[in-house]
Amino acid sequence: MQGPLLVLLVACSTLAAATCAPGRPPVSQRKFQSPSVEAVIANVASQIVDKDIACIFANALPNTLDTTIYAHTPIDGHNDTFVLTGDIEAMWLRDSMNQILPYMDFTSGDAGLRELLQGVVHRQTMQINTDVYANAHNYAASQGNTPHANDQTSKPAFLGTRTAAMTPMIFERKYELDSLCAFLKLSRVYHQATNDSTPFTPAWVDAIWAVLDAMADMQTPTASYSGTYTFQRCDSCEPMDTLIHGLGWPGAATGMVRSAFRPSDDATVYPFNIPANAMAVVELNHIAALLATLGQQSAAATAVELAKEIEEGIERYGVAVHPTKGEVYAYEVDGFGNQLFMDDANSPSLLGLPYLGYRPATDPRYKNTRSMVLDASTNPYFFAGTAGNGTGGPHNGLGWVWPMGIIMRAMTSTDDAEITMCLNMLRDTAANTGFMHESFWKDNAGQYTRPWFAWANSFFGELILTLTKKRPHLLFQ
Repeated sequence: MQGPLLVLLVACSTLAAATCAPGRPPVSQRKFQSPSVEAVIANVASQIVDKDIACIFANALPNTLDTTIYAHTPIDGHNDTFVLTGDIEAMWLRDSMNQILPYMDFTSGDAGLRELLQGVVHRQTMQINTDVYANAHNYAASQGNTPHANDQTSKPAFLGTRTAAMTPMIFERKYELDSLCAFLKLSRVYHQATNDSTPFTPAWVDAIWAVLDAMADMQTPTASYSGTYTFQRCDSCEPMDTLIHGLGWPGAATGMVRSAFRPSDDATVYPFNIPANAMAVVELNHIAALLATLGQQSAAATAVELAKEIEEGIERYGVAVHPTKGEVYAYEVDGFGNQLFMDDANSPSLLGLPYLGYRPATDPRYKNTRSMVLDASTNPYFFAGTAGNGTGGPHNGLGWVWPMGIIMRAMTSTDDAEITMCLNMLRDTAANTGFMHESFWKDNAGQYTRPWFAWANSFFGELILTLTKKRPHLLFQ
């Protein structure tokens, strides 16, 4: 997630004594209210034995609805919903999908919520059609709210020329494969939850084709790539904000899709990010089924073929033999034999492969990969301290543990004790704010970044809802 490393300090003496308190805005100040979500909060929270976890759940699950619905108004006869990421006044494709994902199960009998979510599909359709390579957008061209206007990113123009790609509608133009997958997942999960085809308009079909074409274009090896997308941020001090010669590290022909940036908005080291490609396999197959039901047979066939090529590439180039963990999935590869052993807390991640639906938690190669990820001696971005332990990433640097990584560990665990450990850690590192944060310092939970980070709050809510269905005894006994 792009943004400054805002660190808040809370006196350690207050952390031990205080407990979670209700932290939602007053009802009159909430951006959107859903009767079905409120009913779920009341029902689930009342049954959770640990009242601090119940309190955090009651604060966190509705946080996106309470605070980040920037606009929900019809545009050209269609529901349209713009979802802020939290403390940054822009809408990310990836974040907004994950922010509203836990609400999908509650649309039955709640027409207002269904229309809100339908509006997110419509807005993301607009965003993809505006520029398939942009990861974050402004609400309107007149808003022009971006600190990235000087980014050097261009697109092909007339007679072989190029033109600047940053426009007032775009907040940031970091091409990320997982952002395209987020649009696919949003679309298919909405349809699965509602059986409503209203948002799947001709414009939506155009957006699907834009995604498929971009993926196919990014299968091209760097050496023969036409340069449809280039990006450099030359005014940044962070090397993770720019690409080598505007293109990034070279990638060979593997069948996989290159990604300039990661789910963290940091530049990839090697161009084939394995978790993002794994998500692409899953979501392309899902969207193919939806396209087929909508009579879009050509697009469906294209999606299936892309998924097949990508999966073959992952299994051929993305598998590595680790010196101590055995056969694992690498985090990134280039197709030339270079492989990166690490994981990042942002999703999609290697830790989250079962969550994505790519491989089950019992898969031997995944189990080896999980062991690599959750070990500070084999993952340079796994941190353990006196406050907690978990995955982080280069976005905030060494020593910063991301609650989303802890949540993903719980979501993909098959062990009750491990899940309980994660729940307790999430409770204890919330620093008595009643909410999840972007990251906390491994030795002091009172030192954290981004107090208003809606994706992390939704993900915590999703974890609790998942446990109520699959392991209720961990919460209710």
